[in-house]
Amino acid sequence: MFEQAFRNIDDVLRKEAGCTTELDYTEQTSWLLCLKYLEDLEQDLADLAALEAKAYAYILDAPYRWESWAAPKGTDGRLDHNQALTGDDLRDFVDRKLFPYLYGFKQRASGPDTLAYKVGEIFGEIKNKLQSGYNLREIIDQIDALRFRSQAEKHELSHLYEAKIKNMGNAGRNGGEYYTPRPLIRAIVEVVAPTIGQRIYDGAVGSAGFLCEAYDYLKAANPNRTTAQDRILQERSFYGKEKKSLAYVIAIMNMILHGIEAPNILHTNTLTENLADVQERDRFEVMLANLPFGGKERKEVQQNFPIRTGETAFLFLQHFIRMLKAGGRGGIVIKNTFLSNTDNASVSVRRHLLESCNLHTVLDCPSGTFQGAGVKTVVLFFAKGAPTRKVWFYQLDPGRNLGKTNPLNDADLAEFVALQQTFADSPRSWSVDATSIDKSTFDLSVKNPNGGEEVTHRTPEAIMDEIAALDAESAEVLVGHATNG
Repeated sequence: MFEQAFRNIDDVLRKEAGCTTELDYTEQTSWLLCLKYLEDLEQDLADLAALEAKAYAYILDAPYRWESWAAPKGTDGRLDHNQALTGDDLRDFVDRKLFPYLYGFKQRASGPDTLAYKVGEIFGEIKNKLQSGYNLREIIDQIDALRFRSQAEKHELSHLYEAKIKNMGNAGRNGGEYYTPRPLIRAIVEVVAPTIGQRIYDGAVGSAGFLCEAYDYLKAANPNRTTAQDRILQERSFYGKEKKSLAYVIAIMNMILHGIEAPNILHTNTLTENLADVQERDRFEVMLANLPFGGKERKEVQQNFPIRTGETAFLFLQHFIRMLKAGGRGGIVIKNTFLSNTDNASVSVRRHLLESCNLHTVLDCPSGTFQGAGVKTVVLFFAKGAPTRKVWFYQLDPGRNLGKTNPLNDADLAEFVALQQTFADSPRSWSVDATSIDKSTFDLSVKNPNGGEEVTHRTPEAIMDEIAALDAESAEVLVGHATNG
């Protein structure tokens, strides 16, 4: 229905001097989609109010509504070319009037949990990169043809938007930062098995893939929901935090397209919160996240954690354990070196996890699970409140090399999900008793007793990705030394 429009939008963006990467394409599409969504939402709410003989108070003032500046229509329902801005007039209106007006909602909104506040946040974080008002007009005309009125339309738009996020994730070495493979997320959600009424949290939310998939899972698991349950899903179920501006905008838009109208996503650096300040009311029943792969944190951020380390992922893991309620459950993606690193911080974090939580399952993911990331990952499944007694390991082997043209799929994870229910032994799965774990290192390395050490047949693409990732890390270290020196 809308796939061709998305292709046409990308074709125009490729001609635009101000947009050079997939990240730019997604960012520019996002702010325009946001405003078209807002237009359709306000029209729906106004129609509903009219049916009830009530007046509707629009969020946007008339001159800034989509129907006024982007797509004014004549009496025949077609674009009024005499009224529609284009060229420099359109670009100047967007840059000088529209964006400042929308950013102002951050101050004018009644509270941070309102859609108006989210609009203010979004338009304070991004800017229009379309330098040609004529290109902008072409894209607006394409987006005006998209509709957010029915569930079927929203469903298709959410799939098309996810495809854009996936392309963006595959575009560079930091792909995993934006895109966690959806089959992996679906398997994690199925194992963690959240229920309606539980609050689900991702403090490294990225593009909100975990929260969107959890929403879809809960809807599918509860087809006969009450109005009260739908309100809980909309308002009090999904929570996230994101530091990076573009990821924050994408997360908001992705959740809106999936059907969550005012997402509870905060634009903040999660790790600046002091764990000692966390109260019981701040905690959540379910944690789902993909922890950043290669970040480093400053000394003042490390002061917020009992186990101090520059490794971002290990700080996040401490944060998630602290933020989880007693009896709460987590499914967390982390790079596999966490299981065996011998530095003091790694050993201490592993010990903390094993002693404060029941780490019942470790899913070992093959190389190529994350396109362009150059790292291997594992998924940790745990419940808080009792120490670990036994760890069930599953070594995922799809029987082929994973790559951009041959990614992970749902069928690859079906056996894992099935066996995990009973922690069954198989050629790919086994259990380790906690008493056998070395108490000096708390080493959790994946060692399959059924087949010896894993043999990985790596593609040249995967090897080049890892070399590029190592080059980037080396460059960061050199820059750090130069700055510190």
